[in-house]
Amino acid sequence: MIANVNENINIWISQINNDYKSAISVDCVIFGYDDNTLKILTSKCDMPPFEDERSLIGDIVKPQETTDDAALRVLKSKTGFDDVFMDQVKVFSAIDRHPLARVITVAYYSLILIDDGHLAHLDKSSHLAWVNVDDISSLAFDHFEIMHTSLNMLRKRLREGPIGFNLLPEKFTLLQIQNLYEAILGLKLDKRNFRRKLTALEILSDRGIMEAILSHRPARQYSFNIEKYQEKKKTGFVFDL
Repeated sequence: MIANVNENINIWISQINNDYKSAISVDCVIFGYDDNTLKILTSKCDMPPFEDERSLIGDIVKPQETTDDAALRVLKSKTGFDDVFMDQVKVFSAIDRHPLARVITVAYYSLILIDDGHLAHLDKSSHLAWVNVDDISSLAFDHFEIMHTSLNMLRKRLREGPIGFNLLPEKFTLLQIQNLYEAILGLKLDKRNFRRKLTALEILSDRGIMEAILSHRPARQYSFNIEKYQEKKKTGFVFDL
């Protein structure tokens, strides 16, 4: 009986090694925000039949890595940052999603502020480019589906928590927050209602008046008070914006 069990196990292992062998990869939807526009960092694809198309950024998971490790490695190498917001989206495992082999991918999305430090790092990679989300009509492989799945998750999480502040500078105005939310959600928000709900959350710190730029009126600046937010969460606080 034991011999039969061992024989069945050996057959099963052989099938995995020969018939069911597949690769695991990560694909990263890297969202950035610049000029009141939500963007995604894309790469120029060189793999048939997608030559010259844009794709998301990813890589095969190395034997010594978890999928989280691999996603952080990709994020660091392509953006210069590793201390940023990142969240796992879902697994994409369509049999024909990759033209060369069976590749199962774990998708992640991350949020980075497009600043001078990142742009300097980006100059080293001519195949990378930020593209406005609204200008993307197709991507290589199944990356268009992955992008939209990640965007929908981002929009949901944006309503439920303060992740949007990862895309703003340390000091910002109420107008800048509203512009960010409108860019991500893809809709126009009522100014008075949005500011009323934002103020009611009581998670912003007043940083004083900023200097007027050209003919614009001076505006009050704020910063996200993460300590106050963490304290409010302990009391059953619900973020709803």
